[in-house]
Amino acid sequence: MSLSLVQSRALLGLEAAAVTVEVHLANGLPSFTLVGLAEVEVKEARERVRSALQNSGLEFPHNKRITVNLAPADLPKDSGRFDLPIALGILAASGQIDAARLAGHEFAGELSLSGELRPVRGALAMSLALRAQQAQPRLVLPAASAEEAALVPGMQVYGARHLLDVVRQFLPAPKEAAPAEDDTGGWVRVPPRRARPPAARYADLADVKGQAAAKRALEIAAAGGHSVLMVGPPGSGKSMLAQRFAGLLPAMSVDEALQSAAVASLGGRFSLEHWATRPTCSPHHSASAVALVGGGSPPRPGEISLAHHGVLFLDELPEFPRAALEALREPLETGTITISRAARRAEFPARFQMIAAMNPCPCGYLGSPLKACRCTPDQVSRYQGRLSGPLLDRIDLHVEVPALPPADLLQAGAGESTGPIRERCTAARERALQRQGKPNQALAGQEIDDHLALEDAAAKFLNTAAARLGWSARSTHRALKVARTIADLAGAGTTQVAHIAEAVQYRRALRPA
Repeated sequence: MSLSLVQSRALLGLEAAAVTVEVHLANGLPSFTLVGLAEVEVKEARERVRSALQNSGLEFPHNKRITVNLAPADLPKDSGRFDLPIALGILAASGQIDAARLAGHEFAGELSLSGELRPVRGALAMSLALRAQQAQPRLVLPAASAEEAALVPGMQVYGARHLLDVVRQFLPAPKEAAPAEDDTGGWVRVPPRRARPPAARYADLADVKGQAAAKRALEIAAAGGHSVLMVGPPGSGKSMLAQRFAGLLPAMSVDEALQSAAVASLGGRFSLEHWATRPTCSPHHSASAVALVGGGSPPRPGEISLAHHGVLFLDELPEFPRAALEALREPLETGTITISRAARRAEFPARFQMIAAMNPCPCGYLGSPLKACRCTPDQVSRYQGRLSGPLLDRIDLHVEVPALPPADLLQAGAGESTGPIRERCTAARERALQRQGKPNQALAGQEIDDHLALEDAAAKFLNTAAARLGWSARSTHRALKVARTIADLAGAGTTQVAHIAEAVQYRRALRPA
């Protein structure tokens, strides 16, 4: 048979669109033509496939006119994931393997010149998208990628190490309909992972001495899903606190772990050692807006998407480019980011918790009792003015992290460990989920009035505070949601004056010289 069809998938964001690899062998001037809106790395498959077939001892049809079409023709295709289906299509079209037995399978994998299969980016995202589409093909992937794809429950995933391991399963000789495991270990069905993710390990918050107020703010943030801005002099412990924040969050559910890992797989950052561990992304302050929110051609996820269901730590916040910081405003509200380009459009999840840190002034010692500040009021104003009002409005908790005197630092004992704090945060978040089905940070509009249970005295107190401090409506609503989280941590059914008073204190960290 001179025509064969092999099924594969192309990634566009987290979507996995079906791609049919059509291979036709015809008489005529020998050539190898690849069509179907393929990027440069896909077109280079011609050389990789030719060398892989020859070095594997298989026959490459040199005397034929080879036409490979990646359908649909208007869907962009990138990466070397189509090497394996193209090679199998040529073998099926030339009669070296049984084309009929390829039905019900989908293939992806990059070929080395020797025929070895190399892992492909986005294997987990591909498997997760197939489950969302309720498709149940047998996935054939390189061994390393198959381990990722098998994390999705219910998927039939086969791993192979070499092109020949795949070819042996589809030879014309009669065999069972379902592929059997190869005794050599080159072809194996990857067993599904256990349903419940393992317990993740994080750095312990007890390592940070002192800073009770900052730890309390992080506990509130973890319980309600709030963002935090820490302001303090250099060396006060802001980075240590932020790096331990992920351990305060509740354990990831299976769906959360899969979504987070799928985005990491798209970015080429996923490893099985970090499965079900909430990510903490810490981009350098020189990162551009595209690096933070995503972009490129084809669109790739940025740091905010790689921090999905985890933590985005922005150290030296005012040093980030203004465009990069302003690009965070919409994802902080919606939890998603849409990358629109002339050729294509992709949507990535971005439900992260932002932990930001900054110095109060350029020299860093404004208000510090340990060292005098040498900045002028104008310099302080310009430095703090790099953060726009709309961005600060979207950060729920503003907390001061003062420097500890050396005597307190050396003599202070270990603080409370991460475990008990995480239990309190998990219990408070469960109360919110049972009451309203979402964390307090996600409340919007009428939901705030419906679920806040604000007492009259507390409402009067907040009204006075907001008027005197000149808060916007967004700032007021943010304070209300923080107060509701404080009430959940206390196990209170209503939001009281004490809860509002504490919430008000978390929006006054920045102060002029």
